[in-house]
Amino acid sequence: MTTAAMHIARTGLDAQNERMRVISNNLANVNTTGFKRDRAAFETLAYQTITASGQPSTAETKYATGLNLGTGVRIQGTARIETQGSLQSTGNSLDMALDGDGYFQVQMPGGQNGYTRAGNFARSPEGLLVTAEGYQVQPGISIPEGATSISVGADGTVSAVVPGQSQPAELGQIQVATFTNPAGLTPIGDNYLIETAGSGAPNVGVAGVDGRGRIRSGMLEGSNVNVVEELVDMIETQRAYEVNSKMISATDQMLQYVNQNL
Repeated sequence: MTTAAMHIARTGLDAQNERMRVISNNLANVNTTGFKRDRAAFETLAYQTITASGQPSTAETKYATGLNLGTGVRIQGTARIETQGSLQSTGNSLDMALDGDGYFQVQMPGGQNGYTRAGNFARSPEGLLVTAEGYQVQPGISIPEGATSISVGADGTVSAVVPGQSQPAELGQIQVATFTNPAGLTPIGDNYLIETAGSGAPNVGVAGVDGRGRIRSGMLEGSNVNVVEELVDMIETQRAYEVNSKMISATDQMLQYVNQNL
């Protein structure tokens, strides 16, 4: 008797442990602005073909079915679920949410562009529109000192009443980036994603045009994590982990029986 069954069960333990990590991260970020939940996808490991289907069984017959033994499972990858989170009113005109597809652009340290759904922006001491970490929103928007009645239109146009004027002046326009494959963006933490070969190049343009989401000023997008659904997945993962553990225990008992009685 071999230990192949133990090895297969071990791959099951590893895969379920990684899935539990994904679920744990989803639940930990249930209140994170603009967070998108991840889903773990599984795939089988290589099969060992003992007898191939169609192989001659005798001089005159062939096997109708083959004998193929699997070697386990692994996590194929994690898919980010891009469904819309709920919009929550904040009353802060510099808070923005995207109602639809797309991402805000920010300039990361080193000049690289980052992409985020978290629109909790603020005004820097220099008057620039920045993220909580101080990264400048792209394209750059400068808000003059003493500006009042700041507003952001659904198309991203930023306006304010500046000193010496009675009518709102246009300060710039925030643009929205979309991707052919947004699931291909790589998360780097702090609510930021970066472009990869899998995501394709960004398609940057006016909010609300060509499938891009509209900007909602004074609102933030909540996470799209469904706590009940995650708890169900957690219980399912726990049960699968226990079954694989029992498989190792059962195989060990079988090996002990062989050693003691044969």
